[in-house]
Amino acid sequence: MLSSIGGSDSHAVFEAQGLDAGGLGVFRADVSGCLLAGNGHLAGWLLEQVEELPGRNLETLIVGFDAERWSSCWAELADGSSMAPFPALFRLGSGRLMPIEVRLAGLRFGSEVTEAFGLLIPIGDRLLEEGVHHVQRAVLEAIAVGRPFKAVMDLLCRRVEDLAPDVLCSVVAIDEAARLHPVAGPSLPEAYTKAVDGVPIGPCCGSCGTAAWRGEPVIVTDIATDPLWEIPRPVALAHGLAACWSTPFRMRGGRVAGTFALYYREPRSPDPFHQRMVDACVHLCAVAFEHEANQAEIRRLAFYDPLTGLPNRALLRDRVERALVRAEREKHALAMLFLDLDRLKPINDSLGHAAGDRILASVASRLASLLRESDTVARIGGDEFVIVLPDCDAAAAQLVADKLNEAMSQRVEIGGMSFTPSASIGISLFPADAQDFDTLLKNADMAMYQAKSDGRNCARFFLKSMNEAADRRLELEAALRQAITQNQLELYYQPKVHVDGSGLAGAEALLRWKHPRRGVVPPDQFIPLAEDCGLITAIDAWVLETACAQIATWDQAGIHVPSVAVNQSALRFTQNDVPTHVRETLAQHGLAPHRLTLELTERLLLGDHPETQRDLTTLRELGVRLSIDDFGTGYSSLSYLTRLPVHELKLDRSFVSDLEANPADRALAAAVIGIGHQFSLSVVAEGVETAGQHAILYAEGCVYAQGYYYSRPMAAAAFAEWASHSHLRQKIEGVLQYHT
Repeated sequence: MLSSIGGSDSHAVFEAQGLDAGGLGVFRADVSGCLLAGNGHLAGWLLEQVEELPGRNLETLIVGFDAERWSSCWAELADGSSMAPFPALFRLGSGRLMPIEVRLAGLRFGSEVTEAFGLLIPIGDRLLEEGVHHVQRAVLEAIAVGRPFKAVMDLLCRRVEDLAPDVLCSVVAIDEAARLHPVAGPSLPEAYTKAVDGVPIGPCCGSCGTAAWRGEPVIVTDIATDPLWEIPRPVALAHGLAACWSTPFRMRGGRVAGTFALYYREPRSPDPFHQRMVDACVHLCAVAFEHEANQAEIRRLAFYDPLTGLPNRALLRDRVERALVRAEREKHALAMLFLDLDRLKPINDSLGHAAGDRILASVASRLASLLRESDTVARIGGDEFVIVLPDCDAAAAQLVADKLNEAMSQRVEIGGMSFTPSASIGISLFPADAQDFDTLLKNADMAMYQAKSDGRNCARFFLKSMNEAADRRLELEAALRQAITQNQLELYYQPKVHVDGSGLAGAEALLRWKHPRRGVVPPDQFIPLAEDCGLITAIDAWVLETACAQIATWDQAGIHVPSVAVNQSALRFTQNDVPTHVRETLAQHGLAPHRLTLELTERLLLGDHPETQRDLTTLRELGVRLSIDDFGTGYSSLSYLTRLPVHELKLDRSFVSDLEANPADRALAAAVIGIGHQFSLSVVAEGVETAGQHAILYAEGCVYAQGYYYSRPMAAAAFAEWASHSHLRQKIEGVLQYHT
């Protein structure tokens, strides 16, 4: 390591330290990176005279040594910090690149660094060979310890690029359909990688596509003119790629599994050292691909049914247990369907098990095609299948069971004979019937046997719960109709606050049902029922009118609540003239439109109903605010944010509850808040319960929030008392000062 040197006479420095010998390039440079002087070896590398060196810029001599890099080095030298040697490539006068090690020190005049002193040390073949061995060891170790396949390939590319800074590496896989799929290319432009993905191999498909098609290396020294790049040339040139050398590698069976490629940003041929690297890397790629294929086969055998390709019992258990954790956290239902084919044994006995296997495979394909991506269908043995439906209640499970039986009724042709499969289905529900995998499976199995007893080709709920649920549903529906006429419904109000502590921003009206015998009936029980039995439109209208009347009452009492939000169902917009009702209600109570916010679901916003879209536009033009409730839990499509007249997003409580402990939830919350800022929409965080959550939301730029941390929902009188005497500002300011 060089130390800082005093003085500025370059000849004295060179002579005193004997640096014009030994095969080293030596130079002095100023703060801008321009050479002030250099020794004979440096001039010889450039095929120039020593007198011609002053004025040359290091950026033109050393690959990657641009103004930003030199500025960073100069800052370290001026600060007195030691600089570790680093590898680089020197541009020889012949046009070749020579691997070097760069060492820098500051030349001081008094207390200030006025010049830099540099040594350029050629790296011999031995050091380069050691570098290749280091790459091999690092990649093989990563494979051995089980690092993810893509991470291993990224590691390979980055280590090669460290050895040869003038190249950009890529690893591309070739699928069974002979198409390219980039696996790693950390330094390649992302747009170029995406453009290559899915391209079929063949002649004139660039270096990689042609190399995979030919099964031999392809070197293209100038992409701009080589006919092999006729198809992908524009996208390559657009991203500054000028040359490419691609080498295919094969699996043990002989199939070309992929290619390893070196890209260059200028037309050129590979160096001999690059050949040595490619030889080593192609072998490493083959080892890594073979290992990944073996691991994939092990996973398939361990977790998938070999006949149908569906998950087996082991993978089913894992997925169900994960789904149960999510369902418990998010307070969602989950349905498990146990499906058993009817009368498969006679087919096996008469036509053989091969015929039965064909029916099983056909049934598996039908089941998989009917389900959502989040659902799981597994074969757990014989003619038994299990289907798991996250976020699915009893009514939805029954609909799915009906669709499955309908799909079963399609005929299957086997050996010239036609068969119509059917199935008996048992259904168990979380959390109503069980809270763990084994009990859910046992209960669904018992319900399936009940279905067989009831004549097959049908579905039954565990312990006949479908019929029991229907009875309870009819009873609850009758009670709800009475509740509407007997004034059992009541609105509670939860404050919406400014996160910065500047006060009350509004309130959300929340519906409560106090039954004289049942007590408080949870909204998640009667709201879906009201939607199904057609009562929801009347309830929505009552909520709107009651909330507006309450705002007017507060105004008369001198209690200013800036706005009140009410939920409105999608069904109401298809059955009622909502804008007219809103306009008349606001006029009746003398309220400005901005005092009312309508909270809408994503289902309503995404529905293809021109009348609804027209009503929403009319409401916005009227001045009523529109809010998207529970944003982030449904489709969360950004497209409707650009075309619909919404003002506000409500960040669902599921993203808020774990803000302090879960970085992923914080990232999601920050993303939603950022979306709001980008689209000029207000964002309201729901379910804030702790000071820490409040502080995080403030830090992420959230403007509004509501939750138990500020107040639970209250009856109108209690809300008025809270609003009149709240110490909210002091509470929030104290929290923000503490966390700051």
